[in-house]
Amino acid sequence: MNSRDGVTAVDEGKLGKLLAELTLEEKVGLLTGADFWSLDAIEKIGLRKVLLSDGPNGVRGTTWDERDTSLLFPNPSALSATWDPEQVRRAGALMGAQARDKGVAWLLAPNINIHRSPLGGRHFECYSEDPQLTAAIVEGFVSGVQANGVAVTIKHYIGNESETERMTYDARISEKALREVYLVPFEAGVRAGAWSVMASYNSVNGASLTDNRRLLTEVLKEELGFDGAVVSDWFATRSTAASANAGLDVAMPGPQSPWNEALVAAVRAGEVAESVVDDKVLRVLRLAARTGYLDGFAGPAPSTTPADAGEQLREIAARAMVVLRNEGGVLPLAPSSRSRVAVLGPNAAVLTAQGGGSAHVNPTHITSPLAGLREAFGDSVEIDYREGVSTQRILPAIPADVARDPETGEPGFRVDFVSADGTVLATERRLASRLVFMGTVPPCTAEVRVRTDLTVAEGGTHQFSVSGSGDYSLRIGAAEPHAISLTSADDDPIENLVKPPEHRVSAELVAGTINVEMRMVAPDHPMVMFGLNHEAPREAADVAFAAAVEAARNADVALVFVGTTDEVESEGFDRVDLLLPGRQDELVSAVAAVNPKTVVVVNAGAPVEMPWRDEVAAVLWAWLPGQEGGGAIADALTGVVEPGGRLPTTFPAVGADSPVLSTQPVDGVIDYAEGSTFGYRAYEKAAIAPAYPFGHGLGYSTWDYEGITAAETESGAVTVEVAVRNTGVRTGREVVQLYLGGEGADGNDPLRLVGFASVNADAGESATARITVDRRILARWDESAAAWRVAGGSRTLVAARSASDRRLTTEIELKDSAV
Repeated sequence: MNSRDGVTAVDEGKLGKLLAELTLEEKVGLLTGADFWSLDAIEKIGLRKVLLSDGPNGVRGTTWDERDTSLLFPNPSALSATWDPEQVRRAGALMGAQARDKGVAWLLAPNINIHRSPLGGRHFECYSEDPQLTAAIVEGFVSGVQANGVAVTIKHYIGNESETERMTYDARISEKALREVYLVPFEAGVRAGAWSVMASYNSVNGASLTDNRRLLTEVLKEELGFDGAVVSDWFATRSTAASANAGLDVAMPGPQSPWNEALVAAVRAGEVAESVVDDKVLRVLRLAARTGYLDGFAGPAPSTTPADAGEQLREIAARAMVVLRNEGGVLPLAPSSRSRVAVLGPNAAVLTAQGGGSAHVNPTHITSPLAGLREAFGDSVEIDYREGVSTQRILPAIPADVARDPETGEPGFRVDFVSADGTVLATERRLASRLVFMGTVPPCTAEVRVRTDLTVAEGGTHQFSVSGSGDYSLRIGAAEPHAISLTSADDDPIENLVKPPEHRVSAELVAGTINVEMRMVAPDHPMVMFGLNHEAPREAADVAFAAAVEAARNADVALVFVGTTDEVESEGFDRVDLLLPGRQDELVSAVAAVNPKTVVVVNAGAPVEMPWRDEVAAVLWAWLPGQEGGGAIADALTGVVEPGGRLPTTFPAVGADSPVLSTQPVDGVIDYAEGSTFGYRAYEKAAIAPAYPFGHGLGYSTWDYEGITAAETESGAVTVEVAVRNTGVRTGREVVQLYLGGEGADGNDPLRLVGFASVNADAGESATARITVDRRILARWDESAAAWRVAGGSRTLVAARSASDRRLTTEIELKDSAV
């Protein structure tokens, strides 16, 4: 096995010989999941079972089980905010190593759809609003993961920028916009050697992606030269012959699917040529050979998760954070200069470390910002923590440390799977009260029963609830059970997972131990999900709010943590607005009014409105920073690590300013009428000032831009050098962004990003950023010729700190030519 141009080559002749040993039934059997997360082994050709796993926040594995833990990474938008493909390659390498430890060959990541609208539910799970930045980050991630012998899956191909009616909507996208925007990251992933692509649920220009021969075969496989396997999104395959002939290679999950026996029959009937099936099998075998799951091929070198993985994730998360505002240099905070710090807001104690949906993983721990700050400040600084406001819609899950398995007395919950005649088919101790089963409930289960002995620390009115669609009974202590029936507002199982319906029951309790039992009628569906929740008596909302403001009044500095939850940012549904949930905006303004040194840390993966942004001293955007997020936030606030991130997407002042806001299909159609003019380019065209522009980020230093030169190479590429000087008092990192102007019929098209590079320099020192702009990036899609073309004429190259902060310009003259 050898690697060239990012693609790992295998002996194709040997693959062909193995293919010849298989019957039609064996070949077709390999093309549908053996279950939810694997492909069948075929012993006679040395093919072992190939396991798949969700990403891109980490490698969850083949179960959704809190006992099967994984590294939880900063969210993908955070990785993109590094503007550093090497840091992303580093994160990808960690994820690839983790996949190897879990026996996963095929990782369902990265999600490289575009930030078209800030309301997109999976905005946090994608990289950027800009195709070139996304492409650079994709290449880093692909190379990092696959260097460990694990296949990435670039997804969701294509036009998958909305979660509303996501199974059925038709994205109407012009060929020019497809080529210049939405295909760019996928082309970069193929160029980097990606071994898999996922076909999305939606349609593009009238054809479902799993049935879309033009996009799957003609563009992806033939034009771009993709030699990997195209896998469907789960349950996205809706046809037999049409999807097989279109270029889909693997229909997931299984064993029930539109393929299997139906595809065998279609081949026998002449509806699908056996050579079409053979090509699919070769692609799967090629992936298995590359990942070491096919005998007779040199597998990848050994790889395992390094001992310092947590430390690496902490550093990556801190580097990705973005200083949006820093008046008077209040940041970084020097712990030695503070005696009393108010730490306020719900996200300080309960960090939103990840978004909701299939990207969810179960980490061994999540470090809260409160814990991170206590470690950073030490005993010499008094930290006064107040929640202030609440943002949770449903009651909290029951922590395992206050629950005991009634059978063993160990921490946790006893879960029984019971048949219709009362026989316990299986039983297990779990460590969480919200559970998900993906095809793992024992056959003939009629009822799932959860029992625990709950420690009640204080008497009073306690709230209990069950959450998730289904029929339940809930018994609290010796009281009569409550019969409960819940129905989700949406048929999408992911919405039932992340935003489940809930029914609450009040109970007057005294301190002590009480037995709680929940029973659920097992649904006739492979996915079973439910929650058992509890909240102890709590102080009134106005009292909690006032206590937070008073703590801020008496502190040297007030740190207010605000953010979203996984009920706000998730797969399965789009956001309805850009507002922070609850009274968080009110809390920030009230705190800023009593303490001029108010620092706001925003814990969110996608833009939110910040109406108080000019009232506070500083704003740090912390993203959804993963399991080490609390420590990373402390590192960023205190300057242990420079939060040198830059925004990968534009932050509007108010949602209505967004050039593309709605994600709602109209009569089943989403019209991408804006073409390539959205995001920062549309803000420029409309002369609307955002809250914070694309590429913005202050870091902890200041920079002068001193000179720019550009020269064309023999290949037609343009090399640019930009000299900068660190005028601050700290060592810092600067991201030099290069934009191209002078395009369009009148030369007045909005600027677009064509390259970037980062430099590091000590205080007072100079550095030179070197950027090469490939001729293809300079080209635009000529729809009449159906080809890329560089239009001749003068262009302006702009060196900038952001899309709005432009520092230097130089002119270049381009020759008219096809690319």
